[in-house]
Amino acid sequence: MVRVAIFDYGAGNIFSLKNSLEKSGATVNVITNFDEPNNYSGLLLPGVGNFDPAINSIRNYSKTEFKDYVGDMPVLGICLGMEMFFEKSEEGKEKGLSIINGEVIVLPPTLKVPHMGWNDLEIKKPGKILEGVDDGSWVYFVHSYRVKPSSDDVITAVSDYGIKVPAVVEKDNFIGTQFHPEKSSSVGKIMIKNFLDVCKK
Repeated sequence: MVRVAIFDYGAGNIFSLKNSLEKSGATVNVITNFDEPNNYSGLLLPGVGNFDPAINSIRNYSKTEFKDYVGDMPVLGICLGMEMFFEKSEEGKEKGLSIINGEVIVLPPTLKVPHMGWNDLEIKKPGKILEGVDDGSWVYFVHSYRVKPSSDDVITAVSDYGIKVPAVVEKDNFIGTQFHPEKSSSVGKIMIKNFLDVCKK
């Protein structure tokens, strides 16, 4: 059985994510700092909260640095969790985790913001979390910002919302989704299982 941790920013309900992981056979702990022993096979940064408070909860409340705690452990960032992988965000003033070069920008005012509801994926290239997911699969979004990587090489899927929104990014052991797999029905279940399979390796 794979054992994973969800980092809680103290911002909201992460029950649905914990529930979906447990339904896929994982043992799940919710953690609030990186000072306890790391006996996990994977870490999830959930999609609830605002950029600056979430970054500060990762950076300021632990003696152990985030990157030191993670090492080469698989990390899944969902929505805000993915946005924190980048260098900065228009949502806040704090520096991001700088795992992926680029920034997070607000969706254009010409669009309905937030982008909320079901939208389909356009798969650009194979990815760890996309195995068994068909091009055109529908997933559930709730977001007002989008990531803008310095290089498109990290983007494995996009979604069309009047503009192309990067929907899945992967770099090394870091995987990010702009949508919520835990709210994305059977397609989301495939992705959760894929992530847990990566954690087992």
